[in-house]
Amino acid sequence: MISITAKTLQDLEFTTILETISAICNTEIGKEKALAITPIIDKDVLMNALLQTSEYLSSFSNNNAIPNHGFENSTTDIKMLGIEDSFLEVASFRKIATLSETVNVLLLFFKKFNDYYPKLNERAITVEYTKFIIQKIDEVVDKYGVIKDNASPDLINIRRDMSVVRGKVNQSFGQALSSYNSLGYLDDIKESFVDNRRVLAVLAMYRRKVKGSILGSSKTGSISYIEPEATLKYSRELNNLEYEEREEITRILKKLSNDIRPYIDLLKAYQDFLSDVDVIAAKAKYAFKINGVLPKISENKRLFFREAFHPILYLNNKSKGEKTFPQTIELTNENRIIVISGPNAGGKTISLKTVGLLQLMLQSGLLIPVHERSETFLFDRILTDIGDNQSIENHLSTYSYRLKNMNYFLKKCNAKTLFLIDEFGTGSDPELGGALAETFLEEFYHREAFGIITTHYSNLKILANELPFASNANMLFDEKSLEPMYQLILGQAGSSFTFEVAQKNGIPFGLINRAKKKIEVGKVRFDKTIATLQKERSKLEKTSINLKEEESKAREESKKMELTNAKIKEKLERYQELYDANQRLIYIGQKLDDASEAYFNNKNKKVLLGELLKIVEIENSKRRKLSVKEKEVKAVIQKQVVEEVTVKVEEIRKEKKEKKIKAAIVPDKPKVVLKVGDRVRMTDGKSIGTIDKIEKNKAVVNYGVFTSKVSVDQLEFVQEK
Repeated sequence: MISITAKTLQDLEFTTILETISAICNTEIGKEKALAITPIIDKDVLMNALLQTSEYLSSFSNNNAIPNHGFENSTTDIKMLGIEDSFLEVASFRKIATLSETVNVLLLFFKKFNDYYPKLNERAITVEYTKFIIQKIDEVVDKYGVIKDNASPDLINIRRDMSVVRGKVNQSFGQALSSYNSLGYLDDIKESFVDNRRVLAVLAMYRRKVKGSILGSSKTGSISYIEPEATLKYSRELNNLEYEEREEITRILKKLSNDIRPYIDLLKAYQDFLSDVDVIAAKAKYAFKINGVLPKISENKRLFFREAFHPILYLNNKSKGEKTFPQTIELTNENRIIVISGPNAGGKTISLKTVGLLQLMLQSGLLIPVHERSETFLFDRILTDIGDNQSIENHLSTYSYRLKNMNYFLKKCNAKTLFLIDEFGTGSDPELGGALAETFLEEFYHREAFGIITTHYSNLKILANELPFASNANMLFDEKSLEPMYQLILGQAGSSFTFEVAQKNGIPFGLINRAKKKIEVGKVRFDKTIATLQKERSKLEKTSINLKEEESKAREESKKMELTNAKIKEKLERYQELYDANQRLIYIGQKLDDASEAYFNNKNKKVLLGELLKIVEIENSKRRKLSVKEKEVKAVIQKQVVEEVTVKVEEIRKEKKEKKIKAAIVPDKPKVVLKVGDRVRMTDGKSIGTIDKIEKNKAVVNYGVFTSKVSVDQLEFVQEK
């Protein structure tokens, strides 16, 4: 069972988080629910709350945006509906219809996209889907909130009669207006309305000459407002019909109220469901603003917040355009307590609050701004002692209050407690207070509690170093400028930089030396040693960052080289395949050329066909039947090769064109007379062969694998025999 006191909520500024979330809610009920968020005791309920928020957050980045879930508060209307023989007004029914329709849309949506929003759908299926409420209200009330004419047979008849009578009223009034206007009895405005009744604007001097009922006069008394006698009869009839209409509408609304009354509990469930979704949406929107995620929640006792941000500080700095420094903190069974030391204004308290607030938020169903590979477990208690807790009301000093608080800690602290204490041991004599604080820390340690404390006391730093499952930590400081770097470093105590900071702030050097002489030499040496170690740590940290950057760059370059090598290898393989295929085609072409020449000389078809058949059989013996898949792969590869070759051919053509242009400028070299045995190549080729024979301006060139017969003019001299 989780126990969080109001003081802890105040110390960690949890209310500020809730106020921000409440402001994001769209509905009044949602706002109230957001402000009432507290740590959740049941783990299953907590995981549901976290997963629901995480699912809603994912809707911001997928294509299945969650429909509108806003609604007008109908709590008063639902209460009224619960009173026997009561009835609701038309506007209330319109609100209830909208409420029901909104819920129905959401229920269908979550059912359809259950794969995306399983936990939200789990919440949705607890609510009944019904169209009865909407249908009943739609039978009576239109979308503008007006009772429909066909809401009942009597109403349609009454309104039809009213329409006829209104026509008669207008007709009789029009005749009177025309008649009296022609006599000059009316003012320039001619007519007006009094108590929603149409009247003539008669000049006061003629009011006795106009027959009718005087309903009023102007402020100056110069105009009398008279309803003509001819219109009076129809007006009374219209008033009677309007009364009948009101009575019929009341009867209709009473009947509709009776029809909807059995669904009071469902309407309450609708409001509860929509307000829950409103709060979930607000939590998701807040998580989006702070880059909140759901870390791993395990049974192992390990709290590991990687790159954790204090959400309030993050949003404040973001609004000012300033940078916020994240912290990485780890607590395990082997390192249960961390003692953070170092100079003031270095970020110790913020680091402390960050851990407490994020753990509290997570156990209240809120996503937190940490790296997605962070991890934590659930605590039964979170105890805090942060800030100056002097109590004027109870006449307690800071130290008395803190001792009272420590007493509470000792009563409640156990293996499932997270305690956070700022400036541990302060408020009393440094040596006596430090000794008592040391005893408290040993007690918390033996109870296997998890905790983080901040202190300036050397004895607590030494104790943390001596205890096997505790460790020191410090906030990194720039050794030159003595400015805080807001980075928590685990494993080493921090110097308070007392004298260094004093010197930096202009305190005379002589006074600082006198102060040094007044304290123990060992204390100065100890603090100086820590300061030196902290400076070395700072240098190592910077070197480590630089090395990591270099390593990252080298890794990227290595990946690029591997990718380039793979591409080159693939291209070489393709070109080799293309080269082999071309060599085979050249060989077949040579065979066909020889057969063609033999046939040209002897005209023997039988020998020609035999030679052709022989060539075909030899080639077919090398082939094998390909499967459909292999054919598709081969076709793709061939297409890629052809595309590459086409590009290459275009490049070669461009090269040749450029060479021709250059050749036109540069004078031709004297042509060498070719003879048998000379090494030659084709003018547009790269393969080198040897001339075996020259006949009639044609040379037989031996390339080793095959021979080719070409014109001597197409050959280029390479080397003599």
